[in-house]
Amino acid sequence: MGAGAKADRYTHGHESATLASHGKRTAANSCGYLLPVLAPGMRVLDVGCGPGTITLDLAAIVTPGEVVGIEPVEGPLDAAREEALRRGDSVTRFELADVCALPYDDDSFDVVHAHQVLQHLTDPARALREMARVCRRGGWIAARDADYAAMTWFPEVPALDDWRSLYRRVARANGAEPDAARRLRGWAQAAGLDDAQLTSSVWTYADDSTCRWWGESQAERCTGPTFAAQAAEQGVSADQLARIGDGWRAWGAAPDAWFAILHGELLAQVARDA
Repeated sequence: MGAGAKADRYTHGHESATLASHGKRTAANSCGYLLPVLAPGMRVLDVGCGPGTITLDLAAIVTPGEVVGIEPVEGPLDAAREEALRRGDSVTRFELADVCALPYDDDSFDVVHAHQVLQHLTDPARALREMARVCRRGGWIAARDADYAAMTWFPEVPALDDWRSLYRRVARANGAEPDAARRLRGWAQAAGLDDAQLTSSVWTYADDSTCRWWGESQAERCTGPTFAAQAAEQGVSADQLARIGDGWRAWGAAPDAWFAILHGELLAQVARDA
């Protein structure tokens, strides 16, 4: 998603299982911390918009303003445009762009938002600085990221421990930081975002249908070709990945399954001109 010293590599890839999972995201469940500062008429940039569900929710909130969603590859943008068509939204734009080299003028947006993006970048502070560049003075930078080390679940399934260890290894081999939530404050400081508000929130999966869906989704994602290729670079075989996938499905089928994902949230107002 960026153009740091090492090209950013999206660990999840953009396969159908990933897009379907990301399509469950809404403004309500993914950026509640941002909603109080939004107002009709605002211009919003949604970085790493994926299949566009959050983006289009934001567009509905700020109408008659404008929202632009960006990704560095076309696949998720196609999904986002299809979702916009389904919702009857012909105003929101979805464009190719690199968060570390945004093709927009200074002071172009009232809000620049990124959900689950910084954790995949080789230089998240650089991305935040670029986000601040295109945000008007007095506008808002918003970012929310998960923390893999802080994820917790029940029942204890050894394959899920193997999954987390492998995912963190793969992500760091890509130059990314999977334990991003705890680093948001430091990244904000490095980006020169003073007086940032740091909060946290949790996604919880704790009913039969949601746990079955999450287990199946993760099984498909960790055995899919994108992650499998990266795992192979770490010496992990297809058989080992299949066992991890089976573990995810076993967890999702457990009658007492429970999973929690901690997120860090960053909300910073761009300093006004003196």
